[in-house]
Amino acid sequence: MRQRKIIHIDMDCFYAAVEEKYNPSLRGKPVAVGGPADSRSVICTANYEARKYKVKAAIPSSRAVRLCPHLILVPPNFALYKSESRRVRAVFEQYTEKIEPLSLDEAYLDVTDSPRLRGEFSGSATLLANAIRGQIAAEVQLNASAGIAANKFLAKIASDWNKPNGQYAIPPQMVEGFMPSLPVEKIFGVGKVTAERMHQLGIFTCGDLQKLALGDLRRFFGEARAQELALLCRGQDDREVCTHSERKSLSVEETFATDLHCFDEIRRAVPELYAEWLRRLGSGSDAEKIRGIMIKLKFTDFTAMTHERMITKFPAEADFVALLESAWRKRPEPIRLLGLGVKLRELARTVESAQLPLIISE
Repeated sequence: MRQRKIIHIDMDCFYAAVEEKYNPSLRGKPVAVGGPADSRSVICTANYEARKYKVKAAIPSSRAVRLCPHLILVPPNFALYKSESRRVRAVFEQYTEKIEPLSLDEAYLDVTDSPRLRGEFSGSATLLANAIRGQIAAEVQLNASAGIAANKFLAKIASDWNKPNGQYAIPPQMVEGFMPSLPVEKIFGVGKVTAERMHQLGIFTCGDLQKLALGDLRRFFGEARAQELALLCRGQDDREVCTHSERKSLSVEETFATDLHCFDEIRRAVPELYAEWLRRLGSGSDAEKIRGIMIKLKFTDFTAMTHERMITKFPAEADFVALLESAWRKRPEPIRLLGLGVKLRELARTVESAQLPLIISE
């Protein structure tokens, strides 16, 4: 198989950076995009000055101002962010047609067959990525970080390596030496709960995972996940850059070490799942396409029940709790798994809402 050249571009503190661009008086000050501190709003994103105070995406605005009393909270302006995102996308299109946007502020670019790669950049995706970042800075006045690798998984990891306003390449010959020390938290799909379970098993790095036989991985993490982990911990990922994919739902779930028997126990698991769902939602257009919420319960006999309802606003944690209560009343039995998520409509059928949703960006 021909070696791909993949670039992951991640705009630095995108929402906050856009606000600073249009209001230069904010520069050098701790800024976060989010709702008022006296509301139930959460932070969308924070600039690096605010992150020094541990202000970050998905934490409540009220907590953010306690962490940083002089924090400047700016209400989100999604129309402006979309406009700036389109300008960034226009830069991408000058280098490749194979673009997979993950959100308003990040995308995968497959430059393997880019004429410009073969031409002025002499086959160097690193030089091409640097040119893209330079053009974004010059034309859009925003900074971007980039990761360059032979697959999407490694390119995304690499884009975090030299943030902000930097880039990092993981060429194929580096992968074998790079992977063993990588924390398991860097593997996509390994959230807080899975990472804690791995730690309990003495697994902290991809090198630790590499030492396990496939049979052990199946026993610990299940059949489907085992094969995926075996590949990813070695830096192997054959997913293509998809230019037309559109997901129809977005959910997260957790399987508990011991069954939960009462509603209060189950209710206490919701905040962490909701925070993980916000993180996975990211900062893309999916938030605009939410048409319903769902709760999934799997019982001790491995049967499952899904409870859904339509929703016309961005779902709060309380909406999932109310749906959970309704599901629990139908079958109040011990559960081994809890999931929550949303159903999405096709963007073309989405009617612009007067009240823009709250979207989380890292």
